[in-house]
Amino acid sequence: AEVCYNRVGCFNDAKPWAGTLERPITKLPWSPEQINTRFLLYTRSNQNSFQTISAATPSTISSSNFRNTRKTRFKLLGIEDVNCICVDWSGGSRTSYSQASNNIRVVGAEIAYFIDILSKNFAYSAANIHLIGHSLGAHTAGEAGKRAKGIARITGLDPAEPYFQNTPIEVRLDPSDAKLVDVIHTDAGPLIPTLGFGMSQYVGHLDFFPNGGIHMPGCPQNIQIPNVNVEDIWNGVVNFVTCNHMRAIKYYTDSIGNTAVFTSYPCSNWNTYQAVSVSVLIISILYDNPQS
Repeated sequence: AEVCYNRVGCFNDAKPWAGTLERPITKLPWSPEQINTRFLLYTRSNQNSFQTISAATPSTISSSNFRNTRKTRFKLLGIEDVNCICVDWSGGSRTSYSQASNNIRVVGAEIAYFIDILSKNFAYSAANIHLIGHSLGAHTAGEAGKRAKGIARITGLDPAEPYFQNTPIEVRLDPSDAKLVDVIHTDAGPLIPTLGFGMSQYVGHLDFFPNGGIHMPGCPQNIQIPNVNVEDIWNGVVNFVTCNHMRAIKYYTDSIGNTAVFTSYPCSNWNTYQAVSVSVLIISILYDNPQS
């Protein structure tokens, strides 16, 4: 089956999008109207209240505080004078996990369309854009990067494992999606039995695994469940401890403008690192993606 939508194109449910071991449930993404993706602009001129801007109505961009002389990033207003655009796709995420994981295809296409309008109407280069996404948002950024070529950087914060781990690169975040793809893994234990919701697979040019990437300091241990349905986790039926999964956001924000907090060591794998005795407060193990 296939669905086509204005502005964002067509989407099918053929392999590798469905009918595979990694993606067993067949779902087509919802329409842009149903998802109702919103682009919320913050700048130094409006740090505490957003301006809603839309690529479908470019006049909302030209009348806003968006400036094509600034880089466009996420929540860096205190460090740099940037366009901060928050993407609200809650209309597409508040559903089953299998549906939400397919809705990101449309959301990513909407972001790419937005970037295209910035380029055509405002002479704005994708080389000034930094996309940052957590969990499913990391793969959403990857989808946008596949469609809008030349994006400077994508930061993936604990990219979601279910429906994405071990899938082809067209499905998930990948180093080819931007000039630099950096990833922080903080909940990389297996979904079964440890309820690790983040990927353990390397999906960036640089993949950081703070404290080994599985259990973060101060977080309770994930409960052990021998068999679990990802939909039950997403819908709150299973008591999923989000501390490790959410910690990637804190580590990223704490690292901005601070060069003294996180010490990283390049090595081939975790076991190699453990063979070296190093004592630091927080250890970030940096793996170079062999594909890059």
